[in-house]
Amino acid sequence: MEMHHFARRTAGFTAVTAAAALLLAAGCSNDDDKDKSSAASMTTTSAAAAHGEEHMSGAAEETKIATQGGDVTVSGIIFDKYVQSGGPTGPLGAPLKEDEDAPNDGKWQDFTGGAVVWSKDSGAHIVWGEIRQAWEDNGGPDGKLGYPTSDEKDIPGGKQSDFVGGTITWVDGVTTVTPKS
Repeated sequence: MEMHHFARRTAGFTAVTAAAALLLAAGCSNDDDKDKSSAASMTTTSAAAAHGEEHMSGAAEETKIATQGGDVTVSGIIFDKYVQSGGPTGPLGAPLKEDEDAPNDGKWQDFTGGAVVWSKDSGAHIVWGEIRQAWEDNGGPDGKLGYPTSDEKDIPGGKQSDFVGGTITWVDGVTTVTPKS
């Protein structure tokens, strides 16, 4: 079990190191047209959790993102999902605020490009765009759809996300919410 935690921390550290290297390389370019207000820098820490003490991902991994509003921490499984999606240079972009508690011991964190939503039963998933809007309009994790069970995926003509209580599709610019029967 300890080896699994070490491998997970090492993989997370490696991914964040790569993301930090990309940030450094991007920061060194001479692109005067770039919107400087959207720049974010990332500082990562990784520490072993005390024996028997774990938070969402089982490892004490976090990153602090420097934003216009100050440093914002991303940690645990939300951190893992954030790094998988490309971190601050990926489609989620910079975090807007710290994670928030969600129903049934879940977590939620908003980013400039979407949100990462986590529950112990369905894991961490990204919701964004028109699908996110429809999900929030239907109560978000408190609504009839509940937590997401998949990330957005491509379908003919558009996108789809699955939720505990149904599906939301966005096809040819039309958003459809389909609750489970």
